[in-house]
Amino acid sequence: MNETWSMDFVSDALSSGRRVRTLIVMDDASREALAAHADYSLCAGKVIQVLQQLELERGLPLSIRTDNGPEFISKKLAKWCEEKQIERKFIQPGKPMQNGYNERLNRTYREDVLDAYFFDSLEQLRILSDKWLDNYNSKHPHRSMKGLTPNQKHILLKENATKKEELTVKINNQV
Repeated sequence: MNETWSMDFVSDALSSGRRVRTLIVMDDASREALAAHADYSLCAGKVIQVLQQLELERGLPLSIRTDNGPEFISKKLAKWCEEKQIERKFIQPGKPMQNGYNERLNRTYREDVLDAYFFDSLEQLRILSDKWLDNYNSKHPHRSMKGLTPNQKHILLKENATKKEELTVKINNQV
Protein backbone atom coordinates (compact mmCIF):
# COMPACT_ATOMS: atom_id res chain seq x y z
CA MET A 1 0.00 0.00 0.00
CA ASN A 2 1.03 3.57 -0.63
CA GLU A 3 3.85 2.43 -2.86
CA THR A 4 2.37 3.71 -6.12
CA TRP A 5 -0.77 5.70 -6.71
CA SER A 6 -2.19 6.35 -10.17
CA MET A 7 -4.10 9.49 -11.14
CA ASP A 8 -6.11 10.54 -14.17
CA PHE A 9 -9.05 12.72 -15.18
CA VAL A 10 -12.49 11.82 -16.50
CA SER A 11 -14.56 14.54 -18.18
CA ASP A 12 -18.28 15.01 -18.66
CA ALA A 13 -20.91 17.78 -18.68
CA LEU A 14 -23.82 18.80 -16.49
CA SER A 15 -27.33 19.06 -17.93
CA SER A 16 -26.65 22.77 -18.51
CA GLY A 17 -23.75 21.85 -20.80
CA ARG A 18 -21.13 23.12 -18.36
CA ARG A 19 -18.05 20.91 -18.44
CA VAL A 20 -16.87 19.06 -15.33
CA ARG A 21 -13.81 16.97 -14.63
CA THR A 22 -13.22 14.30 -12.03
CA LEU A 23 -9.79 13.50 -10.65
CA ILE A 24 -9.55 9.76 -10.00
CA VAL A 25 -6.80 8.59 -7.62
CA MET A 26 -6.14 4.95 -6.80
CA ASP A 27 -3.69 2.83 -4.84
CA ASP A 28 -2.23 0.35 -7.31
CA ALA A 29 -1.59 -2.40 -4.73
CA SER A 30 -5.07 -2.56 -3.17
CA ARG A 31 -6.93 -1.13 -6.19
CA GLU A 32 -8.67 1.22 -3.77
CA ALA A 33 -10.29 4.26 -5.28
CA LEU A 34 -8.85 6.92 -3.01
CA ALA A 35 -10.50 9.95 -4.57
CA ALA A 36 -13.08 10.85 -7.19
CA HIS A 37 -13.02 14.62 -6.87
CA ALA A 38 -15.26 16.50 -9.30
CA ASP A 39 -14.98 20.20 -10.13
CA TYR A 40 -15.42 22.63 -12.99
CA SER A 41 -11.68 22.88 -13.43
CA LEU A 42 -8.89 20.98 -11.77
CA CYS A 43 -5.61 22.85 -11.93
CA ALA A 44 -2.40 21.62 -10.29
CA GLY A 45 -3.31 23.48 -7.10
CA LYS A 46 -6.56 21.55 -6.74
CA VAL A 47 -4.76 18.28 -7.49
CA ILE A 48 -2.40 19.11 -4.63
CA GLN A 49 -5.37 19.88 -2.34
CA VAL A 50 -6.82 16.42 -3.04
CA LEU A 51 -3.43 14.83 -2.36
CA GLN A 52 -3.08 16.80 0.88
CA GLN A 53 -6.46 15.51 2.04
CA LEU A 54 -5.37 11.96 1.22
CA GLU A 55 -2.14 12.56 3.13
CA LEU A 56 -4.19 13.34 6.26
CA GLU A 57 -6.33 10.23 5.77
CA ARG A 58 -3.70 7.62 4.87
CA GLY A 59 -0.27 9.10 4.25
CA LEU A 60 1.37 9.55 0.87
CA PRO A 61 2.77 7.16 -1.72
CA LEU A 62 6.39 6.67 -2.71
CA SER A 63 5.45 7.42 -6.32
CA ILE A 64 2.58 8.71 -8.43
CA ARG A 65 1.89 7.54 -12.00
CA THR A 66 0.15 9.92 -14.40
CA ASP A 67 -0.08 10.89 -18.04
CA ASN A 68 1.62 14.05 -19.28
CA GLY A 69 -1.35 16.38 -18.85
CA PRO A 70 -0.61 20.01 -17.96
CA GLU A 71 -1.85 19.62 -14.38
CA PHE A 72 0.50 16.68 -13.81
CA ILE A 73 3.62 18.16 -15.41
CA SER A 74 3.21 21.55 -13.76
CA LYS A 75 6.07 23.09 -11.80
CA LYS A 76 3.75 23.54 -8.82
CA LEU A 77 2.98 19.80 -8.57
CA ALA A 78 6.63 18.93 -9.29
CA LYS A 79 7.77 21.13 -6.41
CA TRP A 80 5.15 19.70 -4.04
CA CYS A 81 6.13 16.11 -4.94
CA GLU A 82 9.81 16.95 -4.45
CA GLU A 83 9.09 18.43 -1.01
CA LYS A 84 7.12 15.30 -0.08
CA GLN A 85 9.76 13.00 -1.63
CA ILE A 86 7.30 11.47 -4.06
CA GLU A 87 8.70 10.14 -7.32
CA ARG A 88 6.66 11.13 -10.36
CA LYS A 89 6.25 8.44 -13.02
CA PHE A 90 4.92 9.53 -16.39
CA ILE A 91 3.47 7.18 -18.95
CA GLN A 92 4.54 7.58 -22.57
CA PRO A 93 2.28 9.87 -24.62
CA GLY A 94 -0.43 7.89 -26.38
CA LYS A 95 0.11 4.81 -24.17
CA PRO A 96 -2.79 4.92 -21.66
CA MET A 97 -2.41 1.21 -20.87
CA GLN A 98 0.84 2.05 -19.07
CA ASN A 99 -1.60 3.37 -16.48
CA GLY A 100 -3.92 0.39 -16.96
CA TYR A 101 -5.21 0.06 -13.39
CA ASN A 102 -6.40 3.65 -13.47
CA GLU A 103 -7.84 3.33 -16.98
CA ARG A 104 -9.96 0.39 -15.77
CA LEU A 105 -11.07 2.36 -12.73
CA ASN A 106 -11.94 5.34 -14.96
CA ARG A 107 -14.14 3.09 -17.09
CA THR A 108 -15.92 1.71 -14.03
CA TYR A 109 -16.50 5.25 -12.69
CA ARG A 110 -17.79 6.41 -16.07
CA GLU A 111 -20.21 3.46 -16.36
CA ASP A 112 -21.41 3.58 -12.75
CA VAL A 113 -21.68 7.34 -12.31
CA LEU A 114 -21.25 9.56 -15.36
CA ASP A 115 -23.16 7.39 -17.84
CA ALA A 116 -25.78 6.25 -15.33
CA TYR A 117 -27.00 9.69 -14.21
CA PHE A 118 -27.85 13.09 -15.61
CA PHE A 119 -26.48 15.79 -13.30
CA ASP A 120 -28.02 19.21 -12.80
CA SER A 121 -25.32 20.40 -10.42
CA LEU A 122 -21.75 19.81 -9.39
CA GLU A 123 -23.02 18.99 -5.89
CA GLN A 124 -25.13 16.11 -7.23
CA LEU A 125 -22.07 14.72 -9.01
CA ARG A 126 -19.94 15.05 -5.87
CA ILE A 127 -22.52 13.27 -3.68
CA LEU A 128 -22.84 10.37 -6.11
CA SER A 129 -19.05 10.21 -6.53
CA ASP A 130 -18.63 9.88 -2.76
CA LYS A 131 -21.27 7.13 -2.62
CA TRP A 132 -19.59 5.38 -5.53
CA LEU A 133 -16.20 5.48 -3.74
CA ASP A 134 -17.65 3.75 -0.69
CA ASN A 135 -19.51 1.17 -2.77
CA TYR A 136 -16.59 0.45 -5.10
CA ASN A 137 -14.11 -0.06 -2.29
CA SER A 138 -16.38 -2.18 -0.09
CA LYS A 139 -18.50 -4.16 -2.56
CA HIS A 140 -16.58 -4.50 -5.83
CA PRO A 141 -14.63 -7.78 -5.91
CA HIS A 142 -11.68 -8.07 -8.29
CA ARG A 143 -10.86 -11.31 -10.10
CA SER A 144 -7.21 -10.25 -10.18
CA MET A 145 -7.28 -10.15 -6.37
CA LYS A 146 -8.97 -13.56 -5.95
CA GLY A 147 -12.39 -12.01 -5.41
CA LEU A 148 -11.33 -9.56 -2.72
CA THR A 149 -12.75 -6.06 -2.61
CA PRO A 150 -10.28 -3.15 -2.44
CA ASN A 151 -11.05 -2.70 1.27
CA GLN A 152 -10.38 -6.39 1.95
CA LYS A 153 -7.12 -6.20 -0.01
CA HIS A 154 -6.14 -3.10 1.99
CA ILE A 155 -6.65 -4.99 5.26
CA LEU A 156 -4.68 -7.98 3.99
CA LEU A 157 -1.78 -5.79 2.84
CA LYS A 158 -1.78 -3.97 6.18
CA GLU A 159 -1.70 -7.26 8.10
CA ASN A 160 1.14 -8.57 5.93
CA ALA A 161 3.13 -5.36 6.46
CA THR A 162 2.67 -5.65 10.23
CA LYS A 163 3.82 -9.30 10.20
CA LYS A 164 6.86 -8.35 8.12
CA GLU A 165 7.77 -5.56 10.56
CA GLU A 166 7.40 -7.89 13.54
CA LEU A 167 9.62 -10.49 11.87
CA THR A 168 12.25 -7.86 11.05
CA VAL A 169 12.30 -6.65 14.67
CA LYS A 170 12.57 -10.23 15.91
CA ILE A 171 15.49 -10.98 13.54
CA ASN A 172 17.26 -7.73 14.45
CA ASN A 173 16.91 -8.50 18.16
CA GLN A 174 18.51 -11.91 17.64
CA VAL A 175 21.53 -10.51 15.80
